[in-house]
Amino acid sequence: MKYPILNLSFLLIFLLTQIGCGEASSNQQDPSIYAPKAEKVSQDPMKNKGIGPIKSVELGEINAEMAEEGKVIFEQMCVACHKATERFIGPAPKGITERRTPEWIMNMILNPDEMVQKDPIAKQLLIEYNLSPMANQNLTEEQARKVLEYFRTL
Repeated sequence: MKYPILNLSFLLIFLLTQIGCGEASSNQQDPSIYAPKAEKVSQDPMKNKGIGPIKSVELGEINAEMAEEGKVIFEQMCVACHKATERFIGPAPKGITERRTPEWIMNMILNPDEMVQKDPIAKQLLIEYNLSPMANQNLTEEQARKVLEYFRTL
């Protein structure tokens, strides 16, 4: 060994970079550090109307024709991330009308970006579903209402 101090220096530098890189990579593996902080949902989810253009929805008897059109829209626009009756990339819509208001559902369809930023329920869902935000499919209010009607049949 002609240069023991040089070899020792390289070994020391190597060990320090490994320790430093190990800490950085552990932060990158934990996606929760990038997640928005979810607020505790203090209000009844069945009173939360969400954030967006829909302020009120009147539901009556299920309109079968509207529900069928909603099913077609759902199958064209949503099945890449949602399965009707089981968890997938996003939550299953089956039973959603028992857990959320119609306004919240439509606002989530129409305004997903702002919902995950400001609505406490949407924030929790974003975290629960591995930070996979819902894509804005740019549906019209009429299309979103038809999808909601389809959800009522599930």
